[in-house]
Amino acid sequence: MLYFSRLKTATVLGLCLLGVLLALPNAFPAPAAWLPWRTIRLGLDLRGGSYLLMQVDMQAVTRERLNTLAESARQALREAGLARYRVTPDQAKQRLLVNGLQPGTEAKALKALQPLASTTSNGFSSTSDLVFTQRPDGSILVTLSPTALVDRANQAVQQSIEIVRRRIDATGVVDPTITRQGRDRIVVELPGIGDPQRIKTLLGKTAKMTFHLTDETANTSLPTPPPGDEFLPLQGHPGTKIAVRRTVAVDGGDLTDARAAQDPSTGQWVVNFTFNSIGTRRFAEITRRYVGHPFAIVLDNVVLSAPVIREPILGGRGQISGNFTAQSATDLAVMLRAGALPAPLKIVEERTVGPQLGADAIRAGAIALAVGFVLVIAFMGTFYGLFGWFANVALVVNLILLLAILSVLQATLTLPGMAGILLTLGMAVDANILINERIREEVRAGRTPLNAMEAGCRRAYSTIIDSNATAFLAHVMLFIFGTGPIRGFAVTITVGIATSLFTATMLTRLLMSRWYIARRPAALPV
Repeated sequence: MLYFSRLKTATVLGLCLLGVLLALPNAFPAPAAWLPWRTIRLGLDLRGGSYLLMQVDMQAVTRERLNTLAESARQALREAGLARYRVTPDQAKQRLLVNGLQPGTEAKALKALQPLASTTSNGFSSTSDLVFTQRPDGSILVTLSPTALVDRANQAVQQSIEIVRRRIDATGVVDPTITRQGRDRIVVELPGIGDPQRIKTLLGKTAKMTFHLTDETANTSLPTPPPGDEFLPLQGHPGTKIAVRRTVAVDGGDLTDARAAQDPSTGQWVVNFTFNSIGTRRFAEITRRYVGHPFAIVLDNVVLSAPVIREPILGGRGQISGNFTAQSATDLAVMLRAGALPAPLKIVEERTVGPQLGADAIRAGAIALAVGFVLVIAFMGTFYGLFGWFANVALVVNLILLLAILSVLQATLTLPGMAGILLTLGMAVDANILINERIREEVRAGRTPLNAMEAGCRRAYSTIIDSNATAFLAHVMLFIFGTGPIRGFAVTITVGIATSLFTATMLTRLLMSRWYIARRPAALPV
């Protein structure tokens, strides 16, 4: 147990030296941008910043799916040559009702609607996202599958997280943390941001941009729009409505770039955008066909502008004007580049931690950590003599290795994480206490120093492994099922258990072995 080959000795010392090198960046600023200078990040409770808990509007996801399905159903029935039909979305029951069909055309209508369904596979079976039911009165029900709704909701949350990350990254916020919480919530932590109003504005907008033809014959003073139209407000003109066609002429999802700029002729802030090949072709086709007619640019059901098409736009580039300021034009460009959210986000909870409070927390945590560390070292040195100081050396190395691994992971340190570090030091000492107590028992039993050290280490290891294994599993479960700071606490303890096992079973034993070889004592200093 106490024999260490040269390779084994070099490996243990090499890992300790590597830990020192990896932990070192936390004490110094990065000397060059190209260096992989990984450090531990500070959480909101230490650094200060803003915390936002947002919820994805799942009803909007379902409503969007139903509206899209209704438009597709009307087009399918029209292309099938049916003269009479009525398609009505039912949001409450998550279905479409198709009625008003001419007698004898029900089977033809059902055949035309069935291609609208898409199938999803889980590796074992395939399921359709639509359920078709033909009722005795001749109507057809198209119901959204519950399984498909759950899949669509998961996709909406994952897509929202990615788009939120793109929008925040574009604002220059350093080290944001964006995670999913529960079924439909997203946690956004913004270190160093004391006033998150601009971020809230960016994240609160769906930023779904579409381009529509307008209905120049519609009377916008009427309470309801004509079939196939909708009345949308014009930005910057309260009370003014524009009649636009429901059918999307060009989808903003085909945008590849958007930049804020000033119009050279007017000096006003505008947003220049560029389409991909599909959008360019569609945009050119629409502007060529409808020269002399207004073309509405719609963002989140608000008409930004409805300029008249003067000539065909063939290059896939356009411009959005609408009384923008420099900030609003930049924010709109950011949202368009990041893409549209699949559903609106509602802010459920908001917290702001000031930097002064964070500094106080760091100071209090550091004092608690230092006091605990000094007390543990004093206890080990007093009660176990030289072997206690060997344990103290291992304890310092354990702390360095813990900081090194957290730095490599670029973990976010919070107050619970600092508590986890202190608890890790106590757990590391437990292992050394078990070893030293077992050695004492062997000495009292009359064993020689070498045999006492061998037997003490060997018999203590099973207890050390068992206790640390159970603690490791408990904190893995805490990480899996916990959220936020709880997961940070679990990560710190889990990493600490691994480093504690290494220092207790390898480094302490190496120090004891080298001391015994050098001194050959007649009695052990325990």
